[in-house]
Amino acid sequence: MRKFQPTLQGSIVKNIFKKSLLILTVFLICVSCEDKQSKTLLFVGSFTDKKTGKGIYVYEFDDETGKSKLKSTVDNVINTSYLELSTNGKYLYSVVDAQMNYNGKVAAYKVDLENSKLNMLNMQNCGGLNPVHLEVNTTGELLVNSNYSDGSLSLFKIKGDGRLAKHGQLLHFKDSSIIKNRQRASHIHSANFSPDGKFIFAHDLGADKIRRFSITKKGDSVLLKNPKEINTKLGSGPRHFTFHQNGKFGYLANELNGKVDLYRYRNGNLIFIEDYLSYSQEQDIFRTADIHISPDGKFLYVSNRGPKEDSITVFHIDHENGKLTIVERVNTGGKHPRNFEIHPSGRYVLVANMFTDNIVVFQRNQETGKLTKLDEDIKVKKPSSIQIKVYNNKNHL
Repeated sequence: MRKFQPTLQGSIVKNIFKKSLLILTVFLICVSCEDKQSKTLLFVGSFTDKKTGKGIYVYEFDDETGKSKLKSTVDNVINTSYLELSTNGKYLYSVVDAQMNYNGKVAAYKVDLENSKLNMLNMQNCGGLNPVHLEVNTTGELLVNSNYSDGSLSLFKIKGDGRLAKHGQLLHFKDSSIIKNRQRASHIHSANFSPDGKFIFAHDLGADKIRRFSITKKGDSVLLKNPKEINTKLGSGPRHFTFHQNGKFGYLANELNGKVDLYRYRNGNLIFIEDYLSYSQEQDIFRTADIHISPDGKFLYVSNRGPKEDSITVFHIDHENGKLTIVERVNTGGKHPRNFEIHPSGRYVLVANMFTDNIVVFQRNQETGKLTKLDEDIKVKKPSSIQIKVYNNKNHL
């Protein structure tokens, strides 16, 4: 009995070890399979010199190296200069015929993840000249389109299969401000849904105003009602706007005075707090463009498009009061950074330099917010808009 007992215990231990090893092996295989199923797609919209050509580029982005590989393009389109993904990443929406002398359009595409390409669903007239910005609400049911040249805003319902219905409402604005070569008329440059989904805020570069509307549902119709004007500083030129993830603050990039405005958001109202110069110094002409907040909500990034400074400005955000502190300004490695995007993980910032035909990839320090340029650029003609999405086994299309 004395000899048998240790042998029995050893056998039990050995069996437990074998089972544990088997479980570990299966787990590692599953993790490996999950990694293989993960894929990050980078979508780039561009200007096509006002003629039919390649407008949208689809890349596979390597999350470990920051490098990209071109997989497909959308051809036979004109000036697909702004892109917007649905929250779930199943659908991509693009402006079409921007900067033309006839009404532009909005196109809906379904993302083919397996083949890293886009399949056209449908296209609708946007009701105005020069569509420049799109935003889809968090439920994926509505899309708001901003038309710059004739100062108009159109609202679309999105069908269950991602297709766009005809615009249900079109609003035109007649207004002006003090910089006569840029502000003789209203120019709606972007529009955003409020964090609570109850309002739309449209940013009028030509009138120095933010135009607020309540979203009203009546039967099958969705309408923008109860307009309210929020005046910005004269000559500021409101361009792009972003709400903080906490829903308490909003930040406005002003193109014409090179400043970022901080607002407190409360019950459908934007309350101005203070502004900050995005450029490194005062100058005669400003061209501040795009604005985004890091996924962790700690840092704000703004792009400046010359004429003397092509840069990304990094601000730290005070969590309590939303106020900004400058961290650094980084040269974008090209000219005219019209648009940029932050990788969903927060590890990278990709900047589209329109005038030098390159997208620069920066590695982002998630503790300090600072950016370090990677060696390899993405070469693409006149890039003007970027969207990036990480797809995994949980959100396969």
